[in-house]
Amino acid sequence: MLKLGAIDIGTNSMRMIIAKIENGAIVKSSKLLNTTRMGQNVDQTGILADEAMDRNIHALKEFMEIAKKEKIKKLPIIATSAVRDAKNKAIFIKRAKEEANVSVDVINGQREAELGFVGVLKGLERDDENILVIDIGGGSTEFILGNKEGIKHLISINIGAVRMTEKFITTDPVSKKEIEYMEKAIEDKIKDTIHSLCKFKIDRVIGIGGTATTIAAVSKRMKVYDKEKIHQTNLSHEKVKKTLDEFLSKNLEDRKKVDGLQPKRADIIIAGTIILDRILKGIQMDYITISEYDNLEGLIFEQLGVKP
Repeated sequence: MLKLGAIDIGTNSMRMIIAKIENGAIVKSSKLLNTTRMGQNVDQTGILADEAMDRNIHALKEFMEIAKKEKIKKLPIIATSAVRDAKNKAIFIKRAKEEANVSVDVINGQREAELGFVGVLKGLERDDENILVIDIGGGSTEFILGNKEGIKHLISINIGAVRMTEKFITTDPVSKKEIEYMEKAIEDKIKDTIHSLCKFKIDRVIGIGGTATTIAAVSKRMKVYDKEKIHQTNLSHEKVKKTLDEFLSKNLEDRKKVDGLQPKRADIIIAGTIILDRILKGIQMDYITISEYDNLEGLIFEQLGVKP
C-alpha cells in the first residue's frame, strides 16, 4: 500500500499528515500537530522571531524522524501566512535546510486556497454543489468558491486568529470594547470579499482549519479529539454565536478547561470565532459544514496528480 505524507507550517501550528493510499483514495490517515506559533509578533515586527524559528526547526526535526520511521520517501513541506509575510523568511528557509535537511516551499495565498479546495472536494460525499470553503488560519483567511469543475473565485485576506489576537486583545477576560474594535476591523477587511461572493450561487459553506474544527469539537464537548466525528459536522450560525458567548464569558485559564478546546489554542480562539461569525453574518448563511479534509489532504492528492 502506498504511503504519502505532507507538512504544513502555519502561523499557529505545524501539522503533518501520514496517509495510506489505495486506488487513488485515502483509506486511512493520521495527523500530528505541534503548536509552534510561527506567527509570534510577525504582524507587529514584520519578522520571524528567533524563538519562533527555534520551535519550528525543532518540530521539523521531530516530524522528519517520524516520517523516516514510517518510510515516507517524498514529503512536501509548505509554509503559509507568517513565513510568507516575514522579511527574514530566507533565514528560516536556510536554517530548515541546514539543520533539518528539508526544503520548505513558501506558498502564496492563492496556492494555499487551491490546496484547501482540492482537499475539501475529495472529502465530500457529493460534489455536485457550488461550495464556499472558508479557511481561517492563524495569519490569513482564504475564501474559495467552486465545484467539481474547478475554482470560480478565490481570495486570501490577512486576517487570522493569531494576527487579530495580537492586534486587539490585551485584557483578560476580553473587554467588550476590544471585541467591538475587532469586529469592526474584520467587517471592514471582508466587506469587499462578501460583496463579490454574494454575486454567486452558494449551495453550501465548508469550514476548514483549527478554528472551525475546534468550534465543532467544543459543540460536541469532545474530551479527546476524534477527526472522524468532526468531519462533516453541521454547525448552525446560532451555535457558533453561542460558543463565542461561552468563550467571552471566561478568562483564559477557564477557557483552557473547556472540553474540545486545546489549551494552547485558548488564547486565540475568540478572535478565530469572531472571524467566522462575521463571515457567516456577511454572507447570510445559517449553517456551515466542518471538514477535516484540508490543504494537507490537498498536498496528498497533488502528489497523486489531482489539480484544482
